[in-house]
Amino acid sequence: MEQILMARGAATVANVCVGVKPGEKVVIVTEAAKLSIAKSVATAMYAAKAEPVLIVMPARDRDGQEPPAPVAAAMKESDAFVCVVGKSITHTHAVKDACAAGSRGIMLTQFSEAMMVHGGLEADFPAAARDCKAIAQRLGGAKKVHLTTRAGTDLTFSAEGRRYNAMYCMVEPGEFAPVPTVEANTSPLEGTAQGTIVVDASVPYIGIGLLKEEIRCKVENGKIISIEGGEQAEMLIRDLEAKNDPNVYNVAELGVGLNPNCSFIGFMLEDEGVYGSVHIGIGTSITLGGTVKAACHYDLIMHKATIEADGVVILKDGVVMV
Repeated sequence: MEQILMARGAATVANVCVGVKPGEKVVIVTEAAKLSIAKSVATAMYAAKAEPVLIVMPARDRDGQEPPAPVAAAMKESDAFVCVVGKSITHTHAVKDACAAGSRGIMLTQFSEAMMVHGGLEADFPAAARDCKAIAQRLGGAKKVHLTTRAGTDLTFSAEGRRYNAMYCMVEPGEFAPVPTVEANTSPLEGTAQGTIVVDASVPYIGIGLLKEEIRCKVENGKIISIEGGEQAEMLIRDLEAKNDPNVYNVAELGVGLNPNCSFIGFMLEDEGVYGSVHIGIGTSITLGGTVKAACHYDLIMHKATIEADGVVILKDGVVMV
C-alpha cells in the first residue's frame, strides 16, 4: 500500500521540485535500504516522459562522504539528479561539480516511505518561496549577522561578500535543494564567527536526533572550541574527535527553516525545515559559498530564534519580519 501512497509525493518531486521536462536524463542515486522510494521517484520521472537512470550504490559510511567516481560522473552528465540516501552526500564535490556543469539536484536524505506520503512534502512550495527569498537576500552579503535565542544562543559573524542561498525545494540549472526543508542560508566568512550556540531542538545525525537536553558550544575565530552537555553532547564530541579533522569545527552555515508543514521528528530534512527554526551548520561549506571541505557537515538546530542582519531584525522569535 505504501508504494501506491508514495505516488503523489513522487509526482511532487518530479514535477514541482525538479520541474522535469520530457526527454531529460534524470539520474537517481540510491542505496538498497532506500530502493522503494527511489523506484517511486523513477516511476514519476518516467510518467513525465523523462529518461530516469537508477543507480544503486553501497551506502556511505558517514555523512559527507563522496559517492563512487562513476556515480559522480553520471550526476555531472545529467540534466537533473535526485539523491535518495541515508547518509548525506549533499556537501560533496560530486554535488558541487554536477551543479557547476548545469545540472539541478534534489536531495532526499534520510527519507522514509512515510515522509513521501505526508509532512513537509505536502507544502505549497511556490508560496513558501516568498519568505525564503526575502530572508536569504538579507543574509547574503551582510557585514554583521547576530543570532540570539531565549535558550542563550548569542552568535555574531560576517557574511560580507558571501552569496545567499534560497532553497525552497524547486531548482533551476546549477542549483540543488534539500527536500522538504524550505531554507534560507548563507555561509559565514571563515574566522569571523564568535559567541555561543545553545542547541535545544535537534541534531539529526549519528543517532542523536531530538534533544533531551541542551548542547552548548563556544565559538571563537570561526570554530567551535568547546562542547558541553549531557549524553547527546558526548555523542557529538566523540564523533567529531574521531574524524581527526579540525575543519569539522568550522562554523559553515546559518540556515532558517521556513516550511509550515515540517515538524520535529528527528530526521534531517524535516527538522531543518521547521518554520521559524534556525540551524548552524558545522564542517563543510563549499556547497554553500564557503571555502572549507571537512569530513562532515552537521546541523545544530534551535527553536524560535531572532536574527539581525546589518542592524535589521529579519526574524523575531521565529517569526519572519521582512
